[in-house]
Amino acid sequence: MEEARVAVVIEDEEDIRSLLSAVLAQAGFTVHGAATGQDGLDLVLEHQPLVTTLDVNMPGMDGFETAKRIRLASTTYIVMLSARTEEIDALQGLEAGADDYVAKPFRPRELRARIDAMLRRPRHHIAAPAFAGAGEVDIDRDGWLEHRGVRLNPETRIVTVDGADLDLTRSEFDILADLLGSGRRVRAKSDLAMMLRGEHYTGVEYVSDSDARAIEVHVANLRRKLGESPASPRWIETVRGVGYRLTA
Repeated sequence: MEEARVAVVIEDEEDIRSLLSAVLAQAGFTVHGAATGQDGLDLVLEHQPLVTTLDVNMPGMDGFETAKRIRLASTTYIVMLSARTEEIDALQGLEAGADDYVAKPFRPRELRARIDAMLRRPRHHIAAPAFAGAGEVDIDRDGWLEHRGVRLNPETRIVTVDGADLDLTRSEFDILADLLGSGRRVRAKSDLAMMLRGEHYTGVEYVSDSDARAIEVHVANLRRKLGESPASPRWIETVRGVGYRLTA
């Protein structure tokens, strides 16, 4: 069943909040707005939106802390907006649980395009691994992908590790699903960045250094939640200078 198109806008500046609400309403969303992080968190808990836009610089609870608290209770796509354009700020936003980080001032058309791209992510159809063999991905009759104790169901978006549920952001889930679906094939950072945009990398698209760095942050967060060390990985192997693949 298609998720209801509900959005929450958390922004302390009324004119920007109104602009964001208008952009999302034009895209077919029912929009709820809040001026503080706590009020926004309450709206997310109440409405469980598909998309949440979140300002970084707010009085009281800032956007980074708000994102962390939202992520504990919701799988909503989080788009963080800020006039702070340093790379460290964007990485901090991604580490807090955001799916995208947009610099202010932003162009409404670009913002809508980025949100549309997130919603196009391939979330239900994972190709069978290219290689079959011992120690690689198994697919059972119910569609679960399994590799060395990690089990992932693309339909229900549930992940377990050695039988225990694992709480992932949408980006982390999509990256893990993509790696499991690729078997031992290497997935370049550019491939993963385009996948998160809902697109396929053909070699001519532009993938920035910040996009590649964002993938590194998502994979680092994924590894931390899995409880594995990059130096001695159980699940995700780094291919230096290229990207990632499953361990053998």
